[in-house]
Amino acid sequence: MGGLTIGNPDFGKHTEADRAHGHRTTSAADLDRLLAHTSTATGHLIDCPVDYSDNDRTLNKEIHELNAKL
Repeated sequence: MGGLTIGNPDFGKHTEADRAHGHRTTSAADLDRLLAHTSTATGHLIDCPVDYSDNDRTLNKEIHELNAKL
């Protein structure tokens, strides 16, 4: 019997089902716009998917190089 694969759900759409305002960002520029739009409002959720593919390079190489410079 196989496992369940959910993937990356769109939490912004799920929030709208609860009568709140859901947003999903796909870029840093879009996130800036959404934060400006929602900063003075209530009932908003911003879904911000994260790409963890750079974690190995960032956490295992770049951070050590930056730390060595201190």
